[in-house]
Amino acid sequence: MSDVKKIKSNDEVMKKTVFQLSVPIFFSAFLSIMLGNVDTIMLSNYSETAVGAIGNANTIIGFLSLAFSVISSATGIVVSQYLGAEKKEEMNRIYTVAVGFNLILSGVISLVVFLFSEPLLLAMQVPPEMIPDATAYMQIVGGTIFTQALLNALTQIFASNGKTTFTVIISTGMNIINIAGNWLFLYGPLQAFGLGASGVAVSTCISRIIAVAAAFIYLYTVLNGRIGIRYLIPFPGKILKQLLGLGIPTAGENISYNFSQLVIAALINTMGIAAINAKIYANMLSMFNYMLAFSAATGTQILVGHSIGAGDDSFAYNRVMKTLRITLPISISVAALNWIIAPLTFSIFSKDPNVISLGQTVMLVSVFLELGRTTNIVIINSMKAAGDVKFPTILAIFSMWGISVLFAYVLGVLLGMGLLGVWIGMAADEILRGIIVYIRWKKGSWKGKGVIIKDE
Repeated sequence: MSDVKKIKSNDEVMKKTVFQLSVPIFFSAFLSIMLGNVDTIMLSNYSETAVGAIGNANTIIGFLSLAFSVISSATGIVVSQYLGAEKKEEMNRIYTVAVGFNLILSGVISLVVFLFSEPLLLAMQVPPEMIPDATAYMQIVGGTIFTQALLNALTQIFASNGKTTFTVIISTGMNIINIAGNWLFLYGPLQAFGLGASGVAVSTCISRIIAVAAAFIYLYTVLNGRIGIRYLIPFPGKILKQLLGLGIPTAGENISYNFSQLVIAALINTMGIAAINAKIYANMLSMFNYMLAFSAATGTQILVGHSIGAGDDSFAYNRVMKTLRITLPISISVAALNWIIAPLTFSIFSKDPNVISLGQTVMLVSVFLELGRTTNIVIINSMKAAGDVKFPTILAIFSMWGISVLFAYVLGVLLGMGLLGVWIGMAADEILRGIIVYIRWKKGSWKGKGVIIKDE
């Protein structure tokens, strides 16, 4: 697949294909997931209590981290559009505002987590025996959460400049350092200190600190970017307004999604251990499909942002349609294969025939769910890249709660369909949103909403 440069600019990113941009994003996403799970995996042979403690701690940290996704999610869009419009003189101002805002906000969150970690854990009804490990982990990892906020902003900057490969290098390095540190504290020479979960937290923090340092070096040497107080004089209020205008709706959607998933998880928890485990394994087996769609959507989003900045709506429209034509058949085929081999894959994780039967049933529904989800991810990411952020956010909130959660309760609980009813509700949500955003993209209602176009 070749994306020949179709817009009249010197934009180097537009010379790249979606494939070139998406492959590194795919591996970076995979490695990020591994970083989040490796602590739990390595602790599983060390202490069951520590595993539960870290799981609960990460739940709180993850939710609080949504706050600094406000700017991170918008940074890539604004950078792409400014680069596409050849307004490179504004780059250092954008970099400084994005990194500075994330640093201040995440600094406040770090302080809150450090000071109130135990009350937060008690509010979640964490078992008393897990409190010491969970508190120690939260104070160390959560207390230095600003490193993750900085890394999020910087990787968005790199991706928008077409430097997606470097994010893979960063993620790989973080995983290697984290695994090595975990081994040293849990099973190696440093186990004599008896730090346990605290040692795991320390290695996680060290890996992030080194990654942030490498990211800043890359920003300064390769992108020739700069961050400093001088770029805030006079204060670039317009840029901050653009970042907040794009970021707040997106963050609102993420918060709504996380809440809706918590409610759905609570419903599934009432359906028995077989339903709970089948849901966990089904989500895990569907992760490849999600990462595939996410990677293609992010690569497309970068190109759409640049083309919108350059004023080429036609390229943006055709690029999205081409991505859909390629990713939809792949996504559906993978989902269908997951359904066909479900008896085998689920039996690897569980010997319970109820889990295996439930798993095969929901994987059939997942074929239709992936049809809607892939369409959503590709088009909605591109709508946001074009500056059309309010419509998909409002649509998502109404659909998540009015269809996904409501149907999960009605079908899954009231009508007794169990996990199958929950999956049907989630599929209906994805399919309906997919149809609506597809029609909106075809109609061109997203045009004229770019930050550069509105300024001019």
